[in-house]
Amino acid sequence: MQYSLFTQQPESITVSELTRYIRQMFEVDYRLQDIWVQGEISNLSRPSSGHVYFTLKDSGAAIKCAMWRTSVTPNVRRLHEGDAILAHGKISVYETQGVYQLYVDAIQTAGVGDLYQQFERLKAQLQAEGLFEPDRKRALPTVVHAIGIVTSPTGAALQDMLNIIRRRWPLLRVVLSPTPVQGDDAPPKISAALERLYRRDDPSTGSGQRLEAIIIARGGGSIEDLWCFNDEGVARTIARSPVPTISGVGHEVDFTIADFVADLRAPTPSAAAELITPDQDEVRSTLSDYAATLDAILSDRIRQSRLRVQLNERALTHLSPRVKLANARQRLDDASSKMQDAMLHGLVLRRERAKSLSAQVTAYNPLNVLARGYAVVRIESSGEVVRSVAQVTADERLVIRVSDGEFSAKAQP
Repeated sequence: MQYSLFTQQPESITVSELTRYIRQMFEVDYRLQDIWVQGEISNLSRPSSGHVYFTLKDSGAAIKCAMWRTSVTPNVRRLHEGDAILAHGKISVYETQGVYQLYVDAIQTAGVGDLYQQFERLKAQLQAEGLFEPDRKRALPTVVHAIGIVTSPTGAALQDMLNIIRRRWPLLRVVLSPTPVQGDDAPPKISAALERLYRRDDPSTGSGQRLEAIIIARGGGSIEDLWCFNDEGVARTIARSPVPTISGVGHEVDFTIADFVADLRAPTPSAAAELITPDQDEVRSTLSDYAATLDAILSDRIRQSRLRVQLNERALTHLSPRVKLANARQRLDDASSKMQDAMLHGLVLRRERAKSLSAQVTAYNPLNVLARGYAVVRIESSGEVVRSVAQVTADERLVIRVSDGEFSAKAQP
């Protein structure tokens, strides 16, 4: 007899899902995402990729570590097996192998622990005094003509900065105040170098062109190499600067007290030189854009002015006395022509009237009447015209007027 066993399959997840879940659990713990771990280096490996792998251990445990090449600094390259270090980073899981490890982004060598505590104490003190406050930070000038640089005259950092300044803005004048930037005697000498620039910039004691900014810089190195920039005296001297200051100390991952006190921090000396200098190519391009804009504005204004002049010319032409005089002349010519026509018409009318009157006068002329056979009889003695026979007496002398003359006659009873 055979039996079949039927059981319900339990709920499960894959190895990848489990590992991913564990990684997420690590990453949600903020304490594991910003942590310093102290231990001794073992199994140090530097493959050609530039990354660094090692194990950090103490007497009781060990943890694998990985440091990407973007975080590797010169002091990391100098590490050896057995070195005691402080490693900063975050805890996560390398899912391929299913192991948790520390992803390191900064390393401090042995003995740094005490220095780090000193660094934090001074940082807290100066921060409480307000030396790090954003309100006291000054903006860099838009256009610079002269700057001061405090650094070693023989270091590569100075040449890097000068090369960038020559390439980007060769018009900038640089005043170097040389100083050692490493060692026990460096802090007072850095402060003295800064004070020399301050005195130079003081109108009452200084001379020459005034400075508009100061760069404090040195190249990368270990925390011991950079420790002079964590000095309280240097920090307070930087805080007294009469002009904006830029701190360009070490590499991007290096932070010093000078960085916090300065008006602006640059990750490297070269970056400090770039921050203080405009790019001449960009300036030329901007000026070219401004010139084109100005040319367009001027061309438009000239065009508008020409249009206004044309309109004014048309208006003046319309209102010109010449037009009025021409119109007046034409009206005068029209009036003169009309007057001549009126005079001629009047003369014709008068002539016709004169002819009519002449005809009437001719018609009423007594001589014309006499020419038709009529005669005018007057009494010779009185000259009275005889209109009735009762006026004439017998034998009275009469004068008879005919069309061609007069003759006498005597009335007969």
